This record gives sequence, structure tokens and C-alpha cells, in this order.
Amino acid sequence: MSNDQHTVLRSMHDLGLAAWFGGNLMGAIGLNKAAAAAKDSTERTRLSSIGWGAWAPVQAAAIGAHLIGSVGMLRADRGRVATDSGATLNTVLKSVLTVSAIVTTATSGAFGAKIGSKSVDGGVPSATATEPSAGTPADVASALKAQKPLQWANPALTAVLIVLAAQQGEQQRTASTVRGAFGAGLTSLKAAVLKAA
Repeated sequence: MSNDQHTVLRSMHDLGLAAWFGGNLMGAIGLNKAAAAAKDSTERTRLSSIGWGAWAPVQAAAIGAHLIGSVGMLRADRGRVATDSGATLNTVLKSVLTVSAIVTTATSGAFGAKIGSKSVDGGVPSATATEPSAGTPADVASALKAQKPLQWANPALTAVLIVLAAQQGEQQRTASTVRGAFGAGLTSLKAAVLKAA
């Protein structure tokens, strides 16, 4: 695979992961707080649902880009991953965490869709965008309670993925340095042999 393809794959991996992390973090901190500030308690879940609904296709594209980049990079780097125990461990951890982040994202989306469908039809009272009030219907209240920890699980998991990706980059850089030094040594040896001949 050419270096240009590596750049494209790494960019897809990194930009997709950055958008996935940043969108979830902004939603949990900014969007849900803004929706919770609505004076009408029946507007809180509705406004939050509108924002998350608008973000969902972008998030899906970001996850898709990240996955394409991840698989491509793994394919390009499969030799090192197979022989270097540090790279193998990093790849296994990233894979497990990626699947976990996809599951929490999908679960959060399912709860959000349930809350949104109930909120659009005349509004549902709530204390905040993720906390029910005394007047919140039981099915929406349970979805809100489930949604509250998930809003933090997604950015936490993707933040760890970013750290592991940085570690992978350092592992690759070290491997490139070793290969470069070895290659330079071979080039010097070849030059010495040719000069002596």
C-alpha cells in the first residue's frame, strides 16, 4: 500500500474518531445543558432530541470513516501487529473498545429515539434532558435514566481510543526508526563492499 493510501486511511481513522468523540462530548455538555435550560419543562427532551437527531447522520458517517480507516490501517500494518506483542495488545484493546463504543452509541441512539418520539407529540415534562420529573411518563423516565450514564460512556470510550491511537502512532514511529537505522546500516555496508571491490 502506498504512503498516500496510508495518509488517507489514517485521516479517515483519526477524523472519524475525533468527530465521534467531540460530537458526543459536546452533546452531553452543551446540547443537553442548553435543552435543560428551557423554561417549559415539556420542551427539554424535545429540544435535546432535535439536536441529537440532527447529529445522528454525521455521527454515523464519522463512525463509518473511522472503521474504514481502522480496517485499512490494520491491513497495512498486519505484519507488525502479528509479530509485536505491544502492537497486538493495542490492536485487541482498540477493537474491544471500538465494539463497546458502537454498542453504547447504538443503545444511546435507541433510547434517544424513544424519548424523541414521545416528546414530539405534545411534549413530555422532564427535569433536564436526561433526568425525569414527577410528571414524566414511566416509559420515558426509564429511557432518560438509561440515557444519563450512556451520554458519558460514549465520550469516555472514544477518548481512550484516541489515546490508544496515539500509542499506536508512537509504536509505528519507533518501528520506522529501527527499520531506518537498519536500512542505513545496510546501505553503508553495501557502499563499503563496493568501495573495497
